[in-house]
Amino acid sequence: MDRVASKPVTMKRERYYRQSLGAMYSRIKQSRVLMVGAGGIGCELLKNLVLTGFGEIHIVDLDTIDLSNLNRQFLFRHEHIKKSKALVAKESAAKFNPHIKLEAHHANIKDPQFNIDWFASFELVFNALDNIDARRHVNKMCLAANVPLIESGTTGFNGQVQVIIKGKSECYDCNTKETPKTFPVCTIRSTPSQPIHCIVWAKSYLFTEIFGTSEDEVPAFDHTEDSENAAEIENLRKEAHALKEIRQSMGSDDFPRKIFEKVFTDDINRLRSMEDMWKTRQKPTALDFETVSKSSASGGEVGDSVGSRDQDIWNLAENFTVFCDSLRRLSRRLQQAQEGETDGTSHVLSFDKDDEDTLDFVASSANMRSIIFGIQSRSKFDIKQMAGNIIPAIATTNAMTASLCVLQAFKVMRGDFNKARMVFLERSGARVVNSESLRPPNPDCPVCGVMSSRLVVDPSRATLNDLVQDILKSDLGYGDEFSINNEVGTLFDPDLEDNLPKRFSELGVGPDSFLTIIDDDEENPRVNLSLSISEKSLPEDSKPVSLPQQLEIPRKRTIDTPKAHEHTNGNVAPPTAPGKRKRASSTLDEPGIEGQKVAKRGKVQDTEQEDDLVLVEGPNQGAIVIDD
Repeated sequence: MDRVASKPVTMKRERYYRQSLGAMYSRIKQSRVLMVGAGGIGCELLKNLVLTGFGEIHIVDLDTIDLSNLNRQFLFRHEHIKKSKALVAKESAAKFNPHIKLEAHHANIKDPQFNIDWFASFELVFNALDNIDARRHVNKMCLAANVPLIESGTTGFNGQVQVIIKGKSECYDCNTKETPKTFPVCTIRSTPSQPIHCIVWAKSYLFTEIFGTSEDEVPAFDHTEDSENAAEIENLRKEAHALKEIRQSMGSDDFPRKIFEKVFTDDINRLRSMEDMWKTRQKPTALDFETVSKSSASGGEVGDSVGSRDQDIWNLAENFTVFCDSLRRLSRRLQQAQEGETDGTSHVLSFDKDDEDTLDFVASSANMRSIIFGIQSRSKFDIKQMAGNIIPAIATTNAMTASLCVLQAFKVMRGDFNKARMVFLERSGARVVNSESLRPPNPDCPVCGVMSSRLVVDPSRATLNDLVQDILKSDLGYGDEFSINNEVGTLFDPDLEDNLPKRFSELGVGPDSFLTIIDDDEENPRVNLSLSISEKSLPEDSKPVSLPQQLEIPRKRTIDTPKAHEHTNGNVAPPTAPGKRKRASSTLDEPGIEGQKVAKRGKVQDTEQEDDLVLVEGPNQGAIVIDD
């Protein structure tokens, strides 16, 4: 009976699709698309893609669901907290249209499994990310695979949608990015790398868990669909039980110790046990309560005196003193408030940057977490400024941005590239929605303004010297003045020949990694050549490296320098950079490896940057956005 009943519903649904989309419906029904990111924009976008009838949709997201996500990421419910965003989004969206294929990947889009060939298997890619590094990676992979990309982002009431088509429009890196004041963060709880990550963790996770609404106080957990994630489910139960015990002991003498040992000892040891997470990162160092307590006691200072030195950077013992003291103060406040409640409601505390008790707790907790992960600590004054920079995440903005993504996708799938637009949402403007035509690629762009090709290498035989002699000099006609670079730094130049006899694997160059060839000829240099590595066993009597096709590498354009004019007093204004595009700020722009100075001998010189401000839900002041 169910099949009989569902058939008319399906036919009715498809009739509406055909009426709305016309001849394009059959192509959409057979299409295979990728959506990267299942957060604020991602939830809205996935709903649109499913209801539009896209035949096969792949979802990639590394993140898990937090309590703060639930006010705008509507595919998630309270019982989904701490589960995979990608997996839950798939389960929820499948109910809207059971006749499409959904594939979820709880993984990092930068993992080797998501290589160029995998990207090339999609007709269209949608970016719904909050991670700038991942944005740049997807941009590069789509260009290498020659797959159209719909890029999107939001900040508060502002949003942006950008269509990226290789050779026809600007890519994500075509415009110089201004140094942002706020940055989104993906993995605050697991792999922090900046002070702001620790501040957000202390403010929006730890403080809320202890004095607000705990994410683990869920009425019931439905694990029927998560049998393959048994280990994660068990960790969830352990964390929920530990937090319950801690909250029950509030006000007792050992309350600070229980909090400390859970978040700075047990949780850190659990992270350390995940060996795969630390293959390319330094492991965190768990703290010992007894050791830190003795060090703090020998200092002789009390929490109030340390907390008053808000311009100083506290050491571990001083942070511990402020942590324990602020914890006791906040516990007393919460207990007194709860004793005064007569209607049975549970009172909670909210973070306020002007509240000394809450600020002391967040500052000391953030600094101790920074010490654990080898990150520079900050003064209480700095933390106050950083924790107070709050930009709300607006569900309506996400919904509008997601709908614009699909509208632009229709134009791309029809091949109407001339009709595709760059679209902006701006509440402060005369019109909420503004658009402009796609700009052509920036010829000076370090990502798309280059010649791209595959390089097939035999991993058992190929050396860097084979690339230099057989491909670059012999086949392509390079002279002596050029360099070979990868993400780490310089592998070869005329003054660095140590790496020539080494195999690609010894240099950390593996499948789907990129090499950039920079021609340093002074008279007529070629544009940069970007080679994506493809490994394959080649016949013994053939060269160990080869290009799939013959390349004709264009020369760089020359910029005529104007002559000095007498009215300019001999000064010549430098050529103006390509016009900057107005972008939704914090979740869209961030300087990356392309903006750093690449030094010789494999070193990258870091340029100074301001610390980022992230957004995550704030119980009192909107949201500190992690719009993932």
